[in-house]
Amino acid sequence: MNKHQEIIPFLQHAALQLRIDSIRSTAQSGSGHPTTCMSAADIVAAIFFYKLRYDLEHHENPNNDRFILSKGHAVPVVYAAWKQLGVITDAEMMSLREVTSRFEGHPTPLFHYNEAATGSLGQGLGIGLGMALSAKHDKRDFRTYVLLGDGEIAEGSVWEAAELAPKYNMGNLLAILDCNRLGQSGYALHEHDIARYEAKFKAFGWNTIVIDGHDMEQVVKALDEAETVSDKPTMIVAKTFKGFGLDDIADKSGYHGKPFKISEVPALTAQLNERFSSAANYAAKGIYKPGMPKSEQLSSVKSIKLNLETDPHTSEFNEDKKISARKAYGYGLAALGRISKDVFAVDADVKNSTYTDFFEKEFSDRFVQCYIAEQNMVSVATGLQARGKIPFASTFGAFFCRAFDQIRMAAIGRNALRLCGSHCGVSIGQDGPSQMALEDIAMFRAVPNSVVLYPSDGVSAYKLTECAANYNDGISYIRTTRADVPVLYEKGEDFKIGGCKVLRKESNAKACIIAAGITVHEALKAYDILKEQGIAVNVIDLYSVKPFDIATLLEIAPMSSNNIVTVEDHYEQGGIGEAITGEVVNHNMKVYRLAVPTISRSGQPEELMAIAQIDAKAIVKTVKLI
Repeated sequence: MNKHQEIIPFLQHAALQLRIDSIRSTAQSGSGHPTTCMSAADIVAAIFFYKLRYDLEHHENPNNDRFILSKGHAVPVVYAAWKQLGVITDAEMMSLREVTSRFEGHPTPLFHYNEAATGSLGQGLGIGLGMALSAKHDKRDFRTYVLLGDGEIAEGSVWEAAELAPKYNMGNLLAILDCNRLGQSGYALHEHDIARYEAKFKAFGWNTIVIDGHDMEQVVKALDEAETVSDKPTMIVAKTFKGFGLDDIADKSGYHGKPFKISEVPALTAQLNERFSSAANYAAKGIYKPGMPKSEQLSSVKSIKLNLETDPHTSEFNEDKKISARKAYGYGLAALGRISKDVFAVDADVKNSTYTDFFEKEFSDRFVQCYIAEQNMVSVATGLQARGKIPFASTFGAFFCRAFDQIRMAAIGRNALRLCGSHCGVSIGQDGPSQMALEDIAMFRAVPNSVVLYPSDGVSAYKLTECAANYNDGISYIRTTRADVPVLYEKGEDFKIGGCKVLRKESNAKACIIAAGITVHEALKAYDILKEQGIAVNVIDLYSVKPFDIATLLEIAPMSSNNIVTVEDHYEQGGIGEAITGEVVNHNMKVYRLAVPTISRSGQPEELMAIAQIDAKAIVKTVKLI
């Protein structure tokens, strides 16, 4: 008897139990998606009980195979698999969707064995690609499995990942497309035209295998065949049926996201046992468990410390020089790469604008080019970070808007992404409004546990890049400007998340000007103009926008007649002015906000800042009117 003949009866038995448990847990919950679990049950059984190599007691083992459920609404079938493996109890599985449970309605890291937060569809393949890239770089032999639904591949982010994976010869990436034909409100794009799905992935350079997703022998043979292909990723296109096993509902619309009643469970279980009688009567001789990978512990996270004074490019940071924040970020990123082999740079075809090409020149093996595909760039960074890397993903700040869904899902996944957006604000000039990041502070401030850093010169940009590398509690965003600006700080100046710098301090000032990035330089110009006219003001560089240093503000405000003037190269909504106002609302202060009021246009940076009234002249005018 060959290994297939020996294990297939067990896998059929396991798949039957997965269907039953999916029905039970969603019925108990009163919500969930049992029918989509049933279409995937045979595939999940084969992966978990035949192929997966996993240290069940140590989910953090870096050699474990990885399974990502991109069609996250089918997560009850995955919880049922972990139950069969003894990782969780039946009672835990049956707590699905309860407020005190680790087992949420879509995968999240509350249950540590979930590899990624999914549920917002179309992201799992890119995350899996990032994990597979990590394995290839580290020369680890773990495989990454991604289970997708046919509905979600209408998302463009899937095809961004699909096109990139063959470019990097990801033979360690295996995806399975569960083609059950039915979506939430109707049919999937190509219904059961399996040949069309296969042709698409083959055209993108994938090895493709077409199977009946309910024929266990075909499923295991396809998984075996995929392991023999080392130079390209494999896509198994599986024809399945939603609700498979229950003849009255299988392949019928109207059952998506509709759990059965608890009272129906015994009859449904009996129907499944009858439909799969051989599997129901299977007498297991033992418990099949995953193969054990090499036992290893994750290395502990170490703090990275940079020294600008010993950097090869330190002379460019001299106080008589001008350097853009984006260029200084590039130098800082390269410096991080010299210290830690875990630092990666992920690009979207703008490396010569964000200056991440500095990193690529030294560490091409840790540079991932995602091309003009920002959604997938963030997903790839998420996958890399989930495997212990420190990825920095960089593009124009405006283009992160396109990837906001991936960003918010990474936040739900508790992923410590480091993102850098360049070309911020109207100060970029002639490129015009499509290239101007004017919403990005608002976007990143809204992300839970996020940090928003906005350097004003080369030294602060270099040092804040180091701060981002050491922030592991969420997403950190560095906002860099395009223009070369004077160096404001000495090379030994210290910066920290949640801090600010008081650049000008007067004991009896008319107002305190709070600025960040390019507007710090305008604020300093305004200070000089006002001083010549006998008007004293204080100036704060709010380089850490979130969190910001409220204590220093409360100290300086009384010295500033409790008048605050905020000035930012960003729309007012969600920006620095609103952040400050929200914090000081109960402190008897007046806040005057200067921000970009309307959609900008092409022009010289100085012209556009003047039109937006965020330049030195506008600051002086505002202070005088107080």
